[in-house]
Amino acid sequence: MIQLKKIATLIVVALSAQTITYAQEPVKENVSSKETASIVKEEKSVTKHSVVIGGKTINYTATAGALILRNNIDEPIAFFGYTAYTKDGEEASKRPITFSYNGGPGSSSMWLHMGVMGPKRVLVNDPSDNTAAPYKVEDNQYSILDNSDVVMIDPVGTGISRAIGKTKNEEYWSVNGDLKSVGDFIKQYLIENDRLNSPKFLLGESYGTMRSAAVGKYLQSAGVALNGIILLSSVLDLRTLTFQDGDDLSYIINLPAYAATAWYHNKIPNKPAQLTDFLQKARDYASGAYTLALMKGSKLTKAEKEKVANELAGLTGLSAAYLLRADLRVKQGEFCQELLRDEHLTTGRLDSRYKGINSDLLTQSAGYDPQSAALSPVYISAFMNYYYGELKVSKGLTYRVSAGSLPGFKWDWKHNTSGFGDAATPNTAIDLADAMTKNPNLKVLVLNGYYDLATPFYGTEYTFDHMGLEDKILANVKMKYYESGHMVYVHPASATAFKKDVTDFIKENSGLK
Repeated sequence: MIQLKKIATLIVVALSAQTITYAQEPVKENVSSKETASIVKEEKSVTKHSVVIGGKTINYTATAGALILRNNIDEPIAFFGYTAYTKDGEEASKRPITFSYNGGPGSSSMWLHMGVMGPKRVLVNDPSDNTAAPYKVEDNQYSILDNSDVVMIDPVGTGISRAIGKTKNEEYWSVNGDLKSVGDFIKQYLIENDRLNSPKFLLGESYGTMRSAAVGKYLQSAGVALNGIILLSSVLDLRTLTFQDGDDLSYIINLPAYAATAWYHNKIPNKPAQLTDFLQKARDYASGAYTLALMKGSKLTKAEKEKVANELAGLTGLSAAYLLRADLRVKQGEFCQELLRDEHLTTGRLDSRYKGINSDLLTQSAGYDPQSAALSPVYISAFMNYYYGELKVSKGLTYRVSAGSLPGFKWDWKHNTSGFGDAATPNTAIDLADAMTKNPNLKVLVLNGYYDLATPFYGTEYTFDHMGLEDKILANVKMKYYESGHMVYVHPASATAFKKDVTDFIKENSGLK
C-alpha cells in the first residue's frame, strides 16, 4: 500500500476532468451566522427563453444564481450556486426534474451545462484542435429539457458557491461533506420550489457518479426516494483506477480501454473490423490469462512472461519489449505516452481519440491531456459569455471553473462504508447497493465511453459485478456504450445516442408516455 498522500494525489489526477482554473474575487466568508444573514442574500437572475429541440419550440424559464443553504437549525451555511431550467406551462408535480453536476472532485458543472444538459451547446471540432474565438453556440438538440426540467449544481468552491456563516469551504471538500451538502441542496430546492412530488433523477459525470451513489442513499434516508440515477463516465470504487503499489487490479481494469485506443489509432496487427468483438476479446483476456499471470507475481517464469507480453502487444499496440521492461504493468499515463511515441504524439486521457504533440520523447508518462487542451478554452470562454450575458448573472459574482483556484483546496477521501475509516480509496458502490436494495424501484442507467482512460468502462463493469446485488435488483441496471471518451457528448453521434438513452430512461421511470 502506498502512502495516503500519494494515493490522494493519484486519485485527483485520475478524476479531475479539467485543470484550468478561473480567477476569483475576495469574498467575506466564515463570519458569524447572524452577520452573514445580513450580508449574504439569495442571488437570482430569472430570464425567459425558447429553444427548438427536435423541431419543437420549448418555452422555458432560466433561474441562475444561488440559494442560501441552511442547516437543520436554520443557520445559513452555504451560498450555493445553481442554474435551473424549467419548461413553461407544465404542472410541476408531474414534470420530471434532473439534478446534474460534473466531478473533479472540485469541478463546476460547466462542462455538462454547455456540452449536453443545458439548452445551449458550444460547438467543438471533435476530435481535433479548435481555433481561438469567436466560438459558436447554438440550440442544443441533445438537451433533455423537452422531457425533464434540469438543475445544474455547482458544489461549494465551484461556480459561485462558497461557505458562509460558521462553516468553512474545507468542510465541504470531502466525500462526506460534499455528499451531504449536495443532498441538502436538493432537498431544500425541492421544498422551496414545490417539487417534492415530481419524478426525480440524478445525472453525474466522473466523480459526480461517486457523488450520485452516495447522495442517492443520503436522500433516501431523509425520505426522498429517487426514480433514477444516471451515471456518466462512472467510477464508484476508486481502487479500480489508482494503480496502487502491490495491487494489480487497475492494470487489469485498464486493459480493454487500452485495446480500444490501440484499435482506434490503427496500432493493432490485422485490425479486426468490429470494435465490440475486439473489446470482448480484451475483456476475456484481462479477466483470464492476464489476471492469472499477474497473480503469480515473481513466480511467473521467463517463458510465461514472454508469452503474455506478446499477447498483450497484440491487444494494446505496445511492443513486447516495452511490456517486458514494464513487468507487464503499464499505467495509464505511460500508455498515453508510449502508444504514439514513434509519431512524436501523445494520446488523450479523457478521450484517447485525441492526439497531441509529444515534446519530450524521453518522458515516461504523458505531461498533458490533448483533449483537455483542445476543449477547455472553448468551453470556458463560451460558458462565461453565456452565463453573464444571456443568463444575466451579476458580474460581481465570480464563477470558478475549479475549486483549485481557492486557497487550501485539498480533498478528504475518507468515507466510512468499508469498515476502514481512513481508507483513501472510497467505494460508494456500497452506498448505491444499499439504496437499490431498500428501494427496489430505483433504476440506474450507466453510460460508458470506450475511449475513456480516466474512468475505464471495464472498471464500471467490474464494480457492478461485485456489488452483491440480487438478480432482480441487478436487473434495474442498464449499461450503454459510445464510441467516444469521458465527455461522450462532444462526439455528435454519441450525443444523439445519449439524448435517446437518457430520454427513454426518464420516460420509463417517471410515468411519461
